[in-house]
This record gives sequence, C-alpha cells and structure tokens, in this order.
Amino acid sequence: MATSGAPFLASPRRWSRRWVLWGLLVALLLGILSTLVWLAGRYEAGLVQSLLEEDATQMATDIRTGLTRNVQSLQALQAGSPSPEGWRFPAAELLRENREIARVEWRDAALAIVSLAETPYRSSVFERLGRDSAQTDISFACATARRFSGPAYSISYFLPQSDGLGLEVMDMCLPVQVGGRLAGYLVATYSLPDVLSEMVGKQLAGGRGLALTEADGTRLAMFGNPARGSRTYIAQQLLDLPGNTMVLRLESRLGTPALFPNLLTALVTAMTVALAAVLALLGRDMRRRLKVEHDLADALAFRKAMEDSLVTGMRARDLQGRVTYVNPAFCQMVGLDASELLKPAALPPYWPPEQATEYQQRQSRRLEIGANLPREGFESVFMRRDGSRFPVLIIEAPLINAVGKQTGWMSAILDVSEQRRIEELSRASQDRLQATARLATVGEMASLLSHELNQPLAAISSYATGSLNLLQSADAIAQPPGHSADLQLAMRRIAEQAERAGKVIKSVHDFVRRRDQVREPIAPRALLDAVMPLVSLQARKLAVRVQMEIDDNCEPVLCDRTMVEQVLLNLARNGMQAMQLMDKARRGEKLLVLRVRPAASNAVSRWVEFAVIDHGDGIPEEVARQLFTPFFTTKAEGMGLGLSLCRTVIEQHGGFLGFEAVQPHGTIFTFTLPVSVRSTDQPPAAQEI
Repeated sequence: MATSGAPFLASPRRWSRRWVLWGLLVALLLGILSTLVWLAGRYEAGLVQSLLEEDATQMATDIRTGLTRNVQSLQALQAGSPSPEGWRFPAAELLRENREIARVEWRDAALAIVSLAETPYRSSVFERLGRDSAQTDISFACATARRFSGPAYSISYFLPQSDGLGLEVMDMCLPVQVGGRLAGYLVATYSLPDVLSEMVGKQLAGGRGLALTEADGTRLAMFGNPARGSRTYIAQQLLDLPGNTMVLRLESRLGTPALFPNLLTALVTAMTVALAAVLALLGRDMRRRLKVEHDLADALAFRKAMEDSLVTGMRARDLQGRVTYVNPAFCQMVGLDASELLKPAALPPYWPPEQATEYQQRQSRRLEIGANLPREGFESVFMRRDGSRFPVLIIEAPLINAVGKQTGWMSAILDVSEQRRIEELSRASQDRLQATARLATVGEMASLLSHELNQPLAAISSYATGSLNLLQSADAIAQPPGHSADLQLAMRRIAEQAERAGKVIKSVHDFVRRRDQVREPIAPRALLDAVMPLVSLQARKLAVRVQMEIDDNCEPVLCDRTMVEQVLLNLARNGMQAMQLMDKARRGEKLLVLRVRPAASNAVSRWVEFAVIDHGDGIPEEVARQLFTPFFTTKAEGMGLGLSLCRTVIEQHGGFLGFEAVQPHGTIFTFTLPVSVRSTDQPPAAQEI
C-alpha cells in the first residue's frame, strides 16, 4: 500500500507547478495579443490623425488661395477707372460667382461709400443693425491695409438677421491706388460659414466637422456636423490673415478606429485566439489525463490493498498452465515467496511429489476443457515449504481480457484443513449423541414394553380364567352342547393376544435398532376390527356403549398396523376411563364413538382422519398444556407414556395427533394417516356394539 501510494505524495506540488506554468503561458499569450491589438490600434489612430492633419492643412491652404483669388477679382473691378454705375455691374457678377462674399463696397479715401453691391443669395446682412455699426472695424482694417499696402482683414463680428438667426462675418479692406496715390478702398464682407462651405474641397470636408474658431477656442463658424463622443480625432490649423488670426478646426466623425483596424491584425488575432483555444483544449485534456491517472493509481492501490487483505488465495495461470500471479494469502498458505512461485519450473513447488503425476493429468484435462470449467470447485491437497500437506478447495474460472479473449485461468484457493477438523469433531460428537440417544431409547422402549404388554397379557389372563371356569363347570355337570364352541373361541382369543404381545415386542425391538418399520396398506375398517375385541371387553367392564362410524369412501392407509392399532386402543381406553367420573344423572350418556372419514387433501397427498370421541367431563386447561409430555399422568397407576408414544407413532407416519373439546361435554382425539391406494366407493355405515 505504501509502495503504490509513494509516487503520489508529491503530486500536489507537481500539480501546483503545472498550474503556474499554464498560468504563465496563458498570461504571455494574452499579453502578446493585447500588445498586438494595442499597437495596431495606435498605428491606425496615428494614420487617421496624420490624414486629418494633412486634410486640415490642405483646407487652410484652400481658404488662403480662395481669399487671394478674391483679392485679384476685386482688383480687376477697378481696372479702367470705372464709374460708380459701371462698377456696380461687374461687382454683382463677382458676388454671383463667389457666394462667400456677402457685400462689396467702393469707398473713397475718407471711407465714404461710393458704390456697393450685395449678394443676390440672401437679404442684406446689415438690414437690422446698419452699416455704421461696423465702421470702427473697417477703419482699423483699412489702416492696416494702408500700412501693408495690401489687403487686410478685420476681426470677425456677429450680425443678427431678420430671420431670427445670426451670421458671423469679417471685412477685408483693399487699398486702391491710382498713379501711386491712394484713391480709395474696396471693402468685401465675408460670411464665415460660406467661406467654409465654398472654399473647402467637398471631398475633404465630407463626413467631418469643420469650424473656424478664435485662439481661445470660441467657435465662430461651423460647416458640417461636429463629431460626438469623448474620443474623436481633431486637427487644428492656424489661419493667419493680415490683420486677423483664426484657427481652422477639423473634427473626424469616424471616431476611434475599430478593434481590428485591418485584415492583418484580425488574422493575427484570430490565429492567437485559435492558439488559445488549442491550449485550452490541451489543458483540458491534460487535466482529464491527470485525473484518470490519479484515479487509476487510486484504483490500483485499492485493488492491491484488497489483495493484501484477502484470506483467500488467488492464483492466475496462462494458457500453458504457468503461474503468472499469486497474492500474499496464497504465498502465506504454501509458505513460499512470490518469486519462487512465479519462477518457471517443471512442477509447481506446492504439489506433493507422490501426486504430481495425477495433478499433471488433471491439469491437462482442465486445459483441454477450456472455458467450460465447473463453477462448484474441486478439492485437492497442497504441500507447504516444510513438507506438510493440507486440503484445499479450488474454484477456477476463465481469465478474460478487455477484448473478450481468454488469456488464462483465475483460481480462488481456500484452506479447508480447519473446516475438515471441525467436521471430524462434529461427526464424532454426532456419533456420541446418537449412542446416547439409543441408550435413552432403550429405557423408553423398556417402559413401552411394560406399558403395552399389560393389555394383551390381561386379556390372556381373562380368557384363561374363563376357560378354567368352563372346564370346571364341565366336570361338575354335564357339558352343554355350546360349551365346546365357547371354549374354542376363548382359546383362539388367548392365541391371538399372545401373538399380539409378540408383535408388540418385535415392533419395539425394531424401533430400538432403528430398522425400517414394515408399512403396508390397510383398510381403516380392518384396523378398527382388530382392536374391537379388546375395546368391547373393556367397554363391558365399564358399562360403555361403543359406536363405529366408518365412511366406506375412505381409501386404505399406509401404516405399521401393530403400532396404529395400539394408538387406537390407547385412545379408546382413555376415552372410556374419562367417562367413569361422570355424574350419576349422566351415566346413560356413556358413549364412545370411533369415526373414520376422509380428511382434507391436496393434489400431492391424501389423508384419512381417525377420531375417538367420548362424552366425559373434558380435559382441564392446566392438564391440556402438558397432556403429551412424557411421564405426565393424572392416573394413580398410570406411567404417563401412552399419549406421548401415540403422538410419536403418528408423527413417524407423517400425520398429526390432536384433540379439542366437544360441546356440550366430552373430548375428541383425532389423527391422520396417509392414503395408500384408492378403493371402491361404498355407502357409509354406522354400527353400535
């Protein structure tokens, strides 16, 4: 047990080390996957941000280019020294072509309006507040333009509109010089929302939010829908104009890149997940394998513990009869080590040399039988190391492997030497008990002889006395004609009773010697007729009437005639004696009934019931409890063996003897005897003697 369990003492440590290694492997795999996904996400985010920065730069360049182109278009309006009316027509064309310009003014050197044109796409932007509200901003812008000798822009300002909305605008002032002398100014009012919508490429702004803000982040104008969410991509580009500086803000509406931004990342991630699944399956398989190995080791250790604790010897042999396995109990039984028993040898060392040839022949026969070995086992004799022999019981069965093929035989061997010793002791004790029982039976039979021979001897005495009286009377007087016949009948009765006494002695002698009693089929009427002379003689002495009721449908019974007649005679005599203590008023009721009829039977056996019925005072309860007890009697001269022997005789015949009370007075004793053969049916008859 200790040897098989030792390799598993350190299994918890090995198990913990395996878990640590598996944990490190899983952590490394998750770290690689997470790092890969994070780096791919950062790379894609950098690409999106770079693209957004490039687009913002391109948009800012487009706005500057558009503003410069507009400056050139405004300068073209002053070519050829146009009149105010002639100037208004090309200015209107300019406004139709450039929707971002809401108003164009021609002002003189004192900033007074000479001529103006407004965009046809909306109502006048100064409709509610008037133009004078922005005069200060125009003055600053024109002063800056005069200083730069080029276009200058004012800061943006908000103009409420008649539709309830507002518009963020800025003014651009362009000095007009004629012959190197300042001749006036061209003032263009830009709508900042239209600047974003008209001057930025639609392919750049598509799907994004574009806005012009101040340096502090105040939103001035917006084009498109701003991106929602806390992690949006934003690119800002400084729009530095002469006299005014704004920030162009581009917001990505695409949000952060997807978890798997490209096919390569998705493929690597899928392979990593597949690898993780394979590792999980391998880990699961390893756990199952370890569990199975642990269970197998436990099962082997448990089986070895059972084998070591068995008191029955176990032996396995291959198909050639060589011993391949023995358990410790078998080694202890024969006093040899397992190595000695498993060593190849011509003959097993536990076979007695004088019986080796017989054992070889028996083994050859068993090997020829194959799998059809008897399961009840067989007895043999083995030899210990010291040469002593001992009996064994061997039970063999085919040894079947996992694929259902026989590979040898498995034997269970029991040392039955102690059992044989106990059997010998039991047999000796049984013989002594039987001898003691026979001695007790001798005493019992002696009492039986003295009890049973009283009746025929008394009858012989009566008949002999009667015969003497007849002979004396014949000498005294002349002998009547009938005296000779009576004398002959009396002498026959004496001979019959003497013969009966001999039969009783012979039956008792056979019983003592345990010989089989002679049983023969007897008609129930014949049994009653045989005892009627003695019953009648006793009945005349006791003034009792005897009545027989015999059902002639009763079949012959199989019995020992002499013993059953004694039972009938004893029961009849007891019944007549029980009626002697009756009241004088009931003396006329002294009637003894002998009844025979079929008893309850079944398909296996049939019975005949005999009954002896008296009309006495019955049996008291305290007497009834021990009525069949040997040597118990209520008679002064009785021996107490009559009813006990009657029950013994009936039970030897397989029947039953019992009694019960008869209402209003009396007792009925009944016993049953087995039927021998079926007889012809006869009508029932009743006879009274």
